[in-house]
Amino acid sequence: MATSRSEKQREDKGRTRQAPHQDQSPAHLPPLPPNPRPPKEAGPQHHSRAAELRVILTRASHEYYVLDSPTMSDAEYDQLFRELQELEQNFPECLAPDSPTLRIGAEPQSQLAKHDHLQPMLSLGNAFDDEELRAWEERLVRLAGGDVAKSGYTAELKIDGTAVALTYENQLFVKGATRGNGIIGEDVTVNLRTVRDVDVPLRLHESAPKGRIEVRGEIYFPFARFEEMNEARARAGDPVFANPRNAAAGSLRMLDPAITASRPLRFFGYSVAAPDGEELPFETQTELLDALVQWGVPVAPHRMRAKTLAQVEKWAYDLEHNIRSELNFAIDGAVVKVDSLRLQDELGVVGGREPRWAIARKFAPDIAETKLLAIEVNVGRTGALNPFAVLEPVEIGGVVVKLATLHNEDLVIAKDLRVGDWVQVKRAGEVIPQIIAPIPDKRTGSEKPWRMPKKCPVCGTPVTREEDEAAIYCPNIACPGRQLEGLVHFTSRGAMDIRGLSYARIQQLVEEGLVKDSGDLYGLTRDQLLGLEGYADKGADALIAAIQTSKSQPLSRLLNALGIRHVGSIAAQLLAQHFGTLDAVMSASADDILNVRGIGSTIANGVVAYFSNPAGRALVEKLRSHGLTFTEPRAVAAGGALSGKTVVITGTLPTLSRSKATAIIEAAGGRVTGSVSKSTDFLVAGEDAGSKLEKAKTLGVEVIDEAELLRRVKSPATSSA
Repeated sequence: MATSRSEKQREDKGRTRQAPHQDQSPAHLPPLPPNPRPPKEAGPQHHSRAAELRVILTRASHEYYVLDSPTMSDAEYDQLFRELQELEQNFPECLAPDSPTLRIGAEPQSQLAKHDHLQPMLSLGNAFDDEELRAWEERLVRLAGGDVAKSGYTAELKIDGTAVALTYENQLFVKGATRGNGIIGEDVTVNLRTVRDVDVPLRLHESAPKGRIEVRGEIYFPFARFEEMNEARARAGDPVFANPRNAAAGSLRMLDPAITASRPLRFFGYSVAAPDGEELPFETQTELLDALVQWGVPVAPHRMRAKTLAQVEKWAYDLEHNIRSELNFAIDGAVVKVDSLRLQDELGVVGGREPRWAIARKFAPDIAETKLLAIEVNVGRTGALNPFAVLEPVEIGGVVVKLATLHNEDLVIAKDLRVGDWVQVKRAGEVIPQIIAPIPDKRTGSEKPWRMPKKCPVCGTPVTREEDEAAIYCPNIACPGRQLEGLVHFTSRGAMDIRGLSYARIQQLVEEGLVKDSGDLYGLTRDQLLGLEGYADKGADALIAAIQTSKSQPLSRLLNALGIRHVGSIAAQLLAQHFGTLDAVMSASADDILNVRGIGSTIANGVVAYFSNPAGRALVEKLRSHGLTFTEPRAVAAGGALSGKTVVITGTLPTLSRSKATAIIEAAGGRVTGSVSKSTDFLVAGEDAGSKLEKAKTLGVEVIDEAELLRRVKSPATSSA
């Protein structure tokens, strides 16, 4: 685990040689003075606390790096990590081989292929104030003497995103990977190719080195685009992301690149790595950053070259108190580096985890105290009731905050939030602010506990809550709150894709009484639109044309657009491909739907509930009367070599990437799934196949290699034997 779990701007050595292993200093540098204090003997309480901290930190690391859904704040993690470090330093016998202090990150654990980094992507130590920053410099001077002053420093923004390595061969982008455990990352090439070329260039400028290099940097979410996405998710009743960092990490590791492509990820580069023995054409970090810009790689603004640490401190103060609030992306500090790359190599690495030559100057999270005036509820398109806090306006990080997310009733109860409470509100990267906790010491006795209303605040229908779910729902499909948000979803790009209907336009149509549900959209006339403010001939004609065009969207799009609970684009495709017509879906029982590969009981029950509701069936009939497409075109011609086959791919194939192999199988009529079961027809196994291969053998599932897969695709008769 890294020194800081929030240390997402990962640093590599920026040079060509392997870093010294463990805590070995280069021979020509003076060693650190010995600790004059005799070692202490650890007691049972020290061993117990160290073991407890290892469990807590390892779990938090897994949630952060692997699941992309941390439950522990960065500040709390840093505090516990430092406590464990001090325990291990004071009592060496408390240091266990699996201690998070010995690890850089977390092991990659997903269906994504693995990638070996050219050089380790290391972590950074932390300085939480200027005193700790000066102590870092003193350690450098003890090791390297006057060379530190000769080198000077570079100072850069510490982007609060997710670290990646972009591999280029002969200036062409060939692979992208997450940081993973610092040695092995996850291959996210397909997803990174969806990021706009100005951020992740597919070809570097001709001034870039030939051969193979890795450009390291940070994928992040701009604030404005993050707000837009979260607002859309909240309106749709979907869970919102806690902060841009989580959104960036989760988007990058999506198995469906179409989802990644729909999210406006951005990239800043900060270092370069090359294979052992190959020299890079710069001598300082300043030259490295300038070279990245010349190659066409974006670099974060506001960086500086400093002769002294005092200059860095002044710059960092200005960054934290003035510049930070003006940025359109999240930072949680600054990164200070020895500028000379030669000196970086000589200073080496501490414990195989973090470079001596760089440190993160962490900033305090943006937290303020204010009063919780009320808790109100929004109704999403699926009927989910989403509580949010109405706050006494307070400025945090240069932004006036009036609202904060509360997610669900369970969170309100768990935090013991009461209307009238003074609360701590955080907005450090969290574009949608969050309430950290109430301040009980400020309670007067007038504060009132809050509970979710028993009836929908919009339509008055009694709400429902299913077992094992945190969300509470309004089951009324005709609820005006659901209908407005449902219309927004129905017309969205991923559903019926009706261009020209913004949220404001839809709201206008609803308020004017022209539209109550999605079926009414298809009855709109040109004259009705021209009677509304903001519509001219051209705009009205374009919208009518877009609405008419949407009638030909396939069944899979329509099923997604209807807003059936738990049914997204993937489930909609599976249902449409299996049943073929909307009438078949509507008449299917839960057991029938469970026969669809990839569909579970939650989705099946949601589909049955929707079409059992008279309002749901009435909407379908209204859409039918307007001539919408109720069928799904068959993607595979009869006689496809793998028609009807369910296939799983595991390991690294000799010549085919995972995405290419999937495309070949699907083009031949097969379906690729992520897990092996009794319904799997065969497993395509490559190197490092792992647990899926073992499970296939246990279940008696046929196992083939890449060559056999290609043979079967070319020989339909063989594959059906």
